[in-house]
Amino acid sequence: MKKKILIVDDEESIVTLLKYNIEQAGYETEVAYNGAEAFEKAAAQTFDLIVLDLMLPEVEGVEVCKRLRQRRIETPILMLTAKDEEFDKVFGLEIGADDYMTKPFSPREVTARIKAILRRIDKKESSGKEELLTVKDLEIYPAQYEAAIKGEWLTLTPKEFELLLYLARNLGRVLSRNQLLQYVWNYDFAGDTRIVDVHVSHLREKIEPVTKKPAYIKTVRGLGYKMEDPSKYE
Repeated sequence: MKKKILIVDDEESIVTLLKYNIEQAGYETEVAYNGAEAFEKAAAQTFDLIVLDLMLPEVEGVEVCKRLRQRRIETPILMLTAKDEEFDKVFGLEIGADDYMTKPFSPREVTARIKAILRRIDKKESSGKEELLTVKDLEIYPAQYEAAIKGEWLTLTPKEFELLLYLARNLGRVLSRNQLLQYVWNYDFAGDTRIVDVHVSHLREKIEPVTKKPAYIKTVRGLGYKMEDPSKYE
């Protein structure tokens, strides 16, 4: 079955161009021309990826992204921005976008980025074969994208979950910020590692008994982060 892409942009010429090239690449497409229509379609139908413009009438792209993640709709999102638009890539990815591109772009570049995102998702799904990963009181269910601490389910964004899972799968191993960027976000941020620090901070707030004295996610000064099993020190 063909994967289905939702294309969201208020410029008809861009929608037409993207629709043609994405369909030529072997995908089915659906289109929306404003944020309200995009949210309605994304909430009612199942898509494999959403190409979402930042500046939209009625509801802006960032708000659409936030609302979808709040509804636990985890469809990958490729955000489109214009060169003269103020867009903090860290903020955009923090609220749940998987990647972003700056206009103008070539249609071939967009389809290549779509393929890369979908390959990464497929790879992670196929690698999530273990039913349960446990680190002391922390339980992680890879196939379900869910985790619990002391029996209480955690509310995690997709990226928070992927970061938590990667740290747990590499228990005791120091991982650099660039390694975490490459695996979780699969994108070259030219040395901008703030997004990792922001997500680690959010995870600590959710899993650590004492946030300022982390027992699970340790900072290794000058190197990065590692997850440890607090049971070792009891």
